[in-house]
Amino acid sequence: MYTRLLPTPARSIFLFGPRGTGKSTWIRSRFPDAVSYDLLDTGEALRLSKEPQALYRELAALPPHSWAVIDEVQKVPQLLDEVHRLMESRRLRFVLSGSSARKLRRGGVNLLAGRAVTKSMMPLVSAEMASDLDVARILPFGALPMAVTEADPKDYLRTYAETYLMQEVQAEALTRNLGAFARFLEVAARQNAQMTNASSIARDVGVNRRTVQSHFEILTDTLLGYWLPPWRLKSANKQVRQSKFYFFDSGVARALTGRLPYPPTDQELGPLAETFILNELRAYLAYSALDYKLHFWRSYDGAEVDVLCETAAGFVAVEVKASSRWEKRFNRGLHRVREDLGKGRTVCYGVYLGERQALWDDIRVLPMVTFLKRLWGGEIIRCGLTQT
Repeated sequence: MYTRLLPTPARSIFLFGPRGTGKSTWIRSRFPDAVSYDLLDTGEALRLSKEPQALYRELAALPPHSWAVIDEVQKVPQLLDEVHRLMESRRLRFVLSGSSARKLRRGGVNLLAGRAVTKSMMPLVSAEMASDLDVARILPFGALPMAVTEADPKDYLRTYAETYLMQEVQAEALTRNLGAFARFLEVAARQNAQMTNASSIARDVGVNRRTVQSHFEILTDTLLGYWLPPWRLKSANKQVRQSKFYFFDSGVARALTGRLPYPPTDQELGPLAETFILNELRAYLAYSALDYKLHFWRSYDGAEVDVLCETAAGFVAVEVKASSRWEKRFNRGLHRVREDLGKGRTVCYGVYLGERQALWDDIRVLPMVTFLKRLWGGEIIRCGLTQT
């Protein structure tokens, strides 16, 4: 079992994340004595949905500041009124976990008025795997805990993609046409890490553009994917406006495309490496409670940088290549973004699958594992422009 980096909270928490990321395991390890309600248990969910006040009666006798857990809280959102009462009158603390905040946000339910912080559980990250990190395996099979620990993760990922995702969508009644949604998932996964053209996807899937936009909302609401917007200066009118879409895990993305039985091609490796590094950056910012936003940068004439992070000290630009050799042409976008945003305010990194560090003019080229160690050691984002 890997030790997770998400810190133990001192106050009530909404903990969201896709199924299989390890939320329940983390909760059991951090709150072993907490009274727990699992709303994946149909009988329990039905009981509490019929009589939400039962939660108050069953927890009111706990000592003040005790912890209680409600897993998959979105299945019975009316329980949040009782949670609110228990927080106020009995000073109890709660872990409220789930794989989707969609029903809570859109249902007008009690979100506790800031009495619970919101955190996300990600797949395993490199700092949690430490010496067990195997980049050659992570890129094609991802970092869901079961995918990392299984001897052969293909069956698990295939089941996750084919069964869980459909069941999740069906259970939440997020769409009526599951066949079209399944086709959408495959097309969207094949365009992972690319600028998204909803009209093109709609043609491929055989639905209208509005349906495609709705399907992307399902993926973001259930935390299965996210948008990476382009960086745009207010004064710039010649930069791209389309966002890129990324799945939360490279193994799940490959499972959705049906590519698990095959070694990743050179065309696949680039987006897989980009997805992996971007997810590591997202997890680092989330677990470190840094509110910096991530973007990509692209000029009107096609110069591009995979990830751009504006920090308190300036900008960190990262270009990712699934190559064992770093080539001069990879530097084009990094040079351009540094000129655009200011040489004294921008630090540039090249990340690749080779073994040697290098310095190309003002670009620090690092092997992927070295970059990740420095990221989680605080040298990439926190130190910003101050590092040497």
